Amino acid sequence: MRAIIQRVKASSVQIDGKEEAKIGIGVLILLGVEDSDTQEDIDWLCKKICQLRIFNDVEGVMNLSLLDINGEALVVSQFTLHASTKKGNRPSYIKASKPDIAIPLYESFIKKMENILQKTISTGIFGADMQVFIQNDGPVTISIDTKNKE
Repeated sequence: MRAIIQRVKASSVQIDGKEEAKIGIGVLILLGVEDSDTQEDIDWLCKKICQLRIFNDVEGVMNLSLLDINGEALVVSQFTLHASTKKGNRPSYIKASKPDIAIPLYESFIKKMENILQKTISTGIFGADMQVFIQNDGPVTISIDTKNKE
């Protein structure tokens, strides 16, 4: 499972010109799922994201987590995070899960985030053509891969 986490002042998703979801201060999470992902990956990733100390304290030091600031989260499915560019110029998405596997894992990720944060998580619509608007804060952007925990 791969995620791009962006600290935001605000973020929203539009589909066909209609606002589908919107958050204020918190994180935008672009989430890519592959066939080998499990509930263990979800549990680890959700805990890691919620505890990342990427928000400024009163002294301007990144010392607070999403939990500490009671921030919001917007989760957007993004199969292109599993793009392979090893050969040629056209990315291969062979590692990205098909919807029958990806959707249940995506939904489980959202439920786990809601459980940890004790609030509703905003989302895009899986597989939809979405326009994602980001007021990136910092910018702070972090990439996490559960298969490469570094």
